[in-house]
Amino acid sequence: MNDQTVTFRPATNADALAVRELIFTILREFHLPPDPEETDADLKDIEATYFARGGRFDVMMDGRDRIIGTVGLFRIDDHTVELRKMYLVSSQRGQGLGRRLLDHAIAEARKLGCKRIVLETATQLTTAIDMYKRRGFRPTGGAIHVKRCDQAYELAL
Repeated sequence: MNDQTVTFRPATNADALAVRELIFTILREFHLPPDPEETDADLKDIEATYFARGGRFDVMMDGRDRIIGTVGLFRIDDHTVELRKMYLVSSQRGQGLGRRLLDHAIAEARKLGCKRIVLETATQLTTAIDMYKRRGFRPTGGAIHVKRCDQAYELAL
């Protein structure tokens, strides 16, 4: 794919089913359990969970107007967002699109006036973890809140 055709747009609740399907498929690919009633309940009402709280949830679209990636910025406080649900369909990996997704999230966090991004992730997501580290995310010693995660990172903006 020519990544010049990739665009980002804010997700709406009309996208919720497609977003859940994409995320749950990728979680299963990495042997991580979807949790629609707790951890992934935020995907039932994207607009209320993200936008109404002062955050964002964006989708990455390919040149055929298909959702190929997702990324959420969940507002924690006035200066902090949690990076959530950053996923890219397997057929699009290895082309630099994951970096574009992360760079987009960081730029949007800055536009929201944030000074810090936090995230939780799972050990088996090695490519994502390496990408986070290359962009300056550092491990934190804080508590992990998501059952399927075992690592936490933060980035000062």
